[in-house]
Amino acid sequence: MGRSTLVKSADKIGRVSEDSIKEYVDKMEALAVGMNEIMLRREDILELIGGEKNITMMKENHNNHLRFVASILQTPDSGILVDTTLGVFRAYMSRGFSPDYWEVQLNTWRELLKQNMTDKAFLEVISIYNWFTVNIPHFTVVADEKSKHMDND
Repeated sequence: MGRSTLVKSADKIGRVSEDSIKEYVDKMEALAVGMNEIMLRREDILELIGGEKNITMMKENHNNHLRFVASILQTPDSGILVDTTLGVFRAYMSRGFSPDYWEVQLNTWRELLKQNMTDKAFLEVISIYNWFTVNIPHFTVVADEKSKHMDND
């Protein structure tokens, strides 16, 4: 699956109501704190993120993730969603983050969203997280291919 197929699949992500977006934005700080606490308690965290040197980078990723998702929910753009996600995968994998990190991270976001959002907001927002999760293998492959291509230029 290439970039264009990923963009077409992103076009199918359901729209989110203004109320649900506002709820997501209002809870971003608490969600980031919860995510960092949960991830740092994992026994395998250093393996997932490529070592202790990447703890700060992981925390920054969690904050950036929330801001990025909020912006995509507010102004959906499938091309930006795919290109940014591919860029993030490339950057973090080049720093030693394991492809398994993304699945762990997204599953943790799901749990936090379920616990912290109303049912209505959760059901709307979760569609983008489902899309991310389903496409982890594709992002990993496409990001790796692009990195190899860039290395050969």
